[in-house]
Amino acid sequence: MDFLRYQATTLALPDLGLSLEYGRMSIGESFFNEKHALWKNAFNAMKALETGVIANPDENRMVGHYWLRAPQRAPNERIRGEIETTLFHIVAFVKRIRKEKKFKNLLVIGIGGSALGPQFIAQALALSQNKNCGKIDTLLPYFLDNTDPDGFDATLCTLDLKKTLVIVISKSGSTPETRNGMLEVQAAFRTARLNFSKHAIAITQEGSQLDQLAKSDGWMERFPMWDYVGGRTSVTSAVGLLPMALQGIDIGKFIEGAAAMDEATRVEEIKKNPAALLALCWLNATGGVGAKAMVVLPYKDRLSLISKYLQQLVMESLGKATDLDGKRVHQGLTVFGRKGSTDQHAFVQQLRDGLNNFFVTFIEVLKERDKESIEVEAGATAGDYLQGFCIGTAVALEENFRQSMTISISEISPYSIGALIALFERAVGFYATLINVNAYDQPGVEAGKKAAQIVLNLRKDIVKTIKEQGRSMDVVEITQALGIESKADVVYRILERLSHSIGYGIRKLSTKDGNPLTSKYSYEASSFTHHPWSS
Repeated sequence: MDFLRYQATTLALPDLGLSLEYGRMSIGESFFNEKHALWKNAFNAMKALETGVIANPDENRMVGHYWLRAPQRAPNERIRGEIETTLFHIVAFVKRIRKEKKFKNLLVIGIGGSALGPQFIAQALALSQNKNCGKIDTLLPYFLDNTDPDGFDATLCTLDLKKTLVIVISKSGSTPETRNGMLEVQAAFRTARLNFSKHAIAITQEGSQLDQLAKSDGWMERFPMWDYVGGRTSVTSAVGLLPMALQGIDIGKFIEGAAAMDEATRVEEIKKNPAALLALCWLNATGGVGAKAMVVLPYKDRLSLISKYLQQLVMESLGKATDLDGKRVHQGLTVFGRKGSTDQHAFVQQLRDGLNNFFVTFIEVLKERDKESIEVEAGATAGDYLQGFCIGTAVALEENFRQSMTISISEISPYSIGALIALFERAVGFYATLINVNAYDQPGVEAGKKAAQIVLNLRKDIVKTIKEQGRSMDVVEITQALGIESKADVVYRILERLSHSIGYGIRKLSTKDGNPLTSKYSYEASSFTHHPWSS
């Protein structure tokens, strides 16, 4: 594109070390003019949100993650005091851990926003990637972010538990995946004859089941989560700050970057507000109905988890069945991606030549490393190639009428990552208002949890039925006994997993015709033990 168009469609924020180029998004001045009233409404809704209005009517709560980096904006002194006291508490605790020099590893147990934020930060700013590498008073991070027994084993077998500090993160204190991970880690500590409580920290709401457990068992510390901060926007709370500080990452600079971006995104003029530009580009590209997906391509290894992080932030916030008026809309914005230039050899082929059902957000980092690079060929470094692939891919997509925008940051630092996260948080909030949905509830997630509990209860009924019948039974016999013939597929899948796993007492019997779908199952004595907190 010519330089006049480039200048007209690029917002440079030198104080933030960030720029946004949207000239390849097929968005014109007329669109901004047409949507000005809609934007004004979104801007005013955001201003109201920051004053403490009830932004999540389903749960009757405020939304206050912006206060975490500007406590003076909190709607009352109690909330301001909570935020400031927690920050002081984090700093004091980390100083104590460093002084004691007892721990080398940090194991974070969480799910969703309680894990994705800390994981993204750890990869982007991890000690192995920065100047703190090798310092004795910083901890190396590990994560349990699923309820996969094999995954537990793979992580725990690499750790010296005697030198491992454990953070358990659950806002409600009863999240099954987090609870399961904690129980597995507690069992590992018992096997190693170590007192788990002397290694454990809880981050949870006051009075939750986890909070009560940590208090009664004498855990090392408890840090708060508040009802006005959702998991997917909790990275500037103790959820993100405590793991960061224990890894030697400058949390002050991280908060400063997020606060500076918040200020930049409070500007009312569209063309000077990066979050407004993002939200309106999304609106234009998708028709406001999610007609196209957003592909996130960061051209930096240390940012490869940002697509996963943004998947939750964007899709959990915007994927809603009904709008604020109760109308059935099935809204959303699909996010996927990995990293460049890896994906030059993966799905970029389809992006250029396949279905035109997406737009791309490229993320470029200008500083390639902390030392001078070698030439990999005459006049070119590996970093030159990386930028060449980034720009070249955008040009190649544009030639086939595929839209893209580019976010450039000057370097990877706590300040820049804080700013980048804050940019997308605000853009999601603006876009939600533009399409008239509630960005701050998640009824679909709760529905999935309830459905999972039904499957867990069914597993118990299946085992009980086979045990009480005292004979081998096939799927049809079990479903008939339970009166759930329509759920035969679910029963079969449950039986298959039980029969392939140790300790459940379910044995699969061979069949004459060799068809596994007609197998019978019998019960033998189970070796399971019951943990009192799992009831």
